[in-house]
Amino acid sequence: MTLPSEAVLETESERTDAERDAAPEPDLRPAITRTSGVELLTPTQLEERAIIHRGGVSRPEVDAFRELRTRLLAAVEGSFVALVAPVSSGSGGSFVARNLATAMAFDETKSALLVDCDVRHPSQARTMKIETENGGLVEYLEDADADLSDVIYETGVNGLRLIPAGTTREIGAEYFSSVRMRLLLDSIRSRHPNCYVFLDGPPVRGTPDARILADIADVVILVAGYGRDTAATIAQAAANFDPAKFAGVVFNEGV
Repeated sequence: MTLPSEAVLETESERTDAERDAAPEPDLRPAITRTSGVELLTPTQLEERAIIHRGGVSRPEVDAFRELRTRLLAAVEGSFVALVAPVSSGSGGSFVARNLATAMAFDETKSALLVDCDVRHPSQARTMKIETENGGLVEYLEDADADLSDVIYETGVNGLRLIPAGTTREIGAEYFSSVRMRLLLDSIRSRHPNCYVFLDGPPVRGTPDARILADIADVVILVAGYGRDTAATIAQAAANFDPAKFAGVVFNEGV
């Protein structure tokens, strides 16, 4: 098992507030804001990546994610960090996180950042067919000198960017509870008030990672596999989260 080096975590935690305030914040504007000249994916390419898209004909799945987006915007004031966590493996949490972020990016006044936080079984970069030559979240959190903009990738969807998980790790708790993880989200909040962050979390059952991610999120969406997760397991999973943050359960079928 490989964890972030103690030196990195200790250095971050021992820095004073004055030192952190004095340190220059990375300029993430080119990495997150909507940009012209990005090669956008075709409808066929989007479907190959299991990403919703707008078309001339109403599509039930697109309407469903738009409705979810509308409910979240009504429930939470301002931009937010949303944790999307599946009850169990195979419930389709990554599918929901990816497409909820895409639905948010449909609005031209907003942008979305999808962060793959399932460090044991990452899937977003593979599913979205993105080459992650600079690594991802794990590499950024392990290297105190890493530049966040280097691990933010274009997705081919205007307004949507991805931070992939990076190198696989067995446990994510030490990463998600680190000062560096909080600083990552704080830098995005401060520089991009119209950017909505979606954390694609690991399954609630089996590890404490989702509970730790919930601490740094503003809102939590639980994903249950339709016909897969029982009422009892859904209730047990929901009990892990602060009721004030818990937005509800999305039942996902077939993905």
